Amino acid sequence: MRKAVALRYDRFNKQAPEIVASGQGVLASKIIEIAKLNRVPFYEHAELVDALATLPLGSEIPPELYELVAKIFAFVLRLDKEQCGNDSGNGNG
Repeated sequence: MRKAVALRYDRFNKQAPEIVASGQGVLASKIIEIAKLNRVPFYEHAELVDALATLPLGSEIPPELYELVAKIFAFVLRLDKEQCGNDSGNGNG
């Protein structure tokens, strides 16, 4: 069965990304559909989704998943830069 977890990271107010949506089956499809409609990039990683899906909404990801989630955020940043065609989103500011 398909699963999806959506993360949000507010580096100014949170230490780690937090879970803002999670579901399986129809709900997972809806989460992915909303992401696509809003041009939110998504990354498929079954083991990570399984681990994150056990956590309650609003919780920050646990430290043992920081490295993997950081790699995903780096992937998303690269996509943003490629789509913008510049380095204006370099994280400074």
